[in-house]
Amino acid sequence: MSPNEEAHAAGGEPTEPTRTAESPASAPGEQPTSQELGRVERPPADLFQGKRRLLLVPLMLAPPPDLTEENPEPQAIYDRYWDQVRTQVDALASAMGGLHRIYHESMMEGGDAGMAYLEMADPNAYALAHVRYQAGATLEATEDFNLISETLDLQRCLMLPLTNEGVATRLQQWLAESTHGRYEHIAGQIDQTLQPDETGLLLIGERHQVQFPADIEVFYVAPPALDEYRRWLQNWAAAQQRAAEADMAAEWEADGEESSNQQA
Repeated sequence: MSPNEEAHAAGGEPTEPTRTAESPASAPGEQPTSQELGRVERPPADLFQGKRRLLLVPLMLAPPPDLTEENPEPQAIYDRYWDQVRTQVDALASAMGGLHRIYHESMMEGGDAGMAYLEMADPNAYALAHVRYQAGATLEATEDFNLISETLDLQRCLMLPLTNEGVATRLQQWLAESTHGRYEHIAGQIDQTLQPDETGLLLIGERHQVQFPADIEVFYVAPPALDEYRRWLQNWAAAQQRAAEADMAAEWEADGEESSNQQA
């Protein structure tokens, strides 16, 4: 599991209301719905003049390579998602006067060093960011090393089988505090660097807990393939769970038969 993937596991649902880039506001508790890309309406440029704007692109975990060898559908959906993200980001950034800042979770350095890391860690995000970086947008650092490394280490500890419930509870509490501090730091970095009348791009896991400053207009970029990929991911996770339960039931049955044979 990469640092990006482990970092995604630490968060909860976004807590700040955001505008969706492609649709009216959803009802409370619902995920944003998607429109066809051709129907995306550009907001009038003067509507946000002088304000700080942030385009939020949810980072989706790529399908496992061993799975896509047997079934190419999830990879096709995933690739389509990134194609549609690029189209929507281009349209929105153009309508808002260009893109000025780029933020990506897990980035401890900005500039050229940050781009080199991003190319290695997240090729799809790199492809999206690199064009904007070459056009003059600034890649900003988002993370503090101590906070993110502490969070990742705690996640790894909690992956181990723990026999003491009190230890597990204290580790969960420590992880919650560390995660809160990490997302506070990301919010602070955005607040310090995104200037009035600038547009930023933030790439971050869907389950983030970043509390955005009240004066930043946040636009949630949710192209049609996002819902499609979510549905596939949910179905795949459910199938994995069913298979695990079936294996456990078969193991219990085999153990029972062995015990009966030994008694006989």
